[in-house]
Amino acid sequence: MTQPKIEIYTKWGCPYCVAAKSLLDKKGVSYQEYDLTMGGPKRAEMLERVPGATTVPQILINGKAYGGFDDINALDRAGKLNPILGL
Repeated sequence: MTQPKIEIYTKWGCPYCVAAKSLLDKKGVSYQEYDLTMGGPKRAEMLERVPGATTVPQILINGKAYGGFDDINALDRAGKLNPILGL
């Protein structure tokens, strides 16, 4: 199975962003990180792709928004994250 496209919107110094990236790293999957620390077009892109998103990280897998660290961590604890990640 091929790995899905994983994208994560982050900000510098965000502990939840660090935790989310750490979880993905532990899974051994690669991801594209978009740093929103300085705002700009990526922030607008995130808001367009994930309407109502006011916090980071925002994690998208194959274009579907899965929320932030608490959300993917809950999926992982429930045994549902690995299938989404193609593991």
